Amino acid sequence: MFVYTKHYGLGAEEEDIFVRCVSVLGNLADQLYYPCEHVAWAADAKILHVDSARWWTLSTTFWGLSLLLGIARSLWMVLKLRQRLRSPTEAFTSQLPRSKRWALEAQVQSELLTLLSNLADLANAVHWLPPGVLWAGRFPPWLVGLLGTISSLLSVYQATQAKGQADVATL
Repeated sequence: MFVYTKHYGLGAEEEDIFVRCVSVLGNLADQLYYPCEHVAWAADAKILHVDSARWWTLSTTFWGLSLLLGIARSLWMVLKLRQRLRSPTEAFTSQLPRSKRWALEAQVQSELLTLLSNLADLANAVHWLPPGVLWAGRFPPWLVGLLGTISSLLSVYQATQAKGQADVATL
C-alpha cells in the first residue's frame, strides 16, 4: 500500500480534481488503517500493553472512511464516463470507434463492480464498529460472511478481467 501511495503521490496525473482529492484522502485513510490494525492485533496478542478495542475501532473507522471515499470516487467516475458515452458535443457518439466505446463501457462496468464491492465491505465495516453506531453488531454471522464473499468474488472477477485485458493488449 505504501508503494502504491508513494507512486500515486498527490495524483498529479489525474485530470479530475475531485478524483484526485478523493484518491489522496483514500490513500491517507489506508495508510492510517494498517498501523492501527497492527497495533490492535499486537495488543490482542499481548505483545503491546494497550487497549485493543480502541485500536480496532480506530482501524475500522479508517477502513470505513476509505470505503466511503472509494464509493464517492466510483460514483463520480460512473457519472463522468456515462456523460462521455452520451455526449453529443464530443466524438463519443456514433463516430466513436467501437474499441474506444467498448473500453469506456468496460471502465463503467469496472467502476460499478468496485462500487458494489465497497458497499458490501462498508456494510461489514459498520457492523464491526462499537454498538450504537448505525447497525453495528446487528448482522448475523451468515450475512457478514455473505457480504465478505460477495466483495471477494467481485475483486477476484475484476482481477481476472484486468489480467485478460492486459494479455489481449500485449498480443
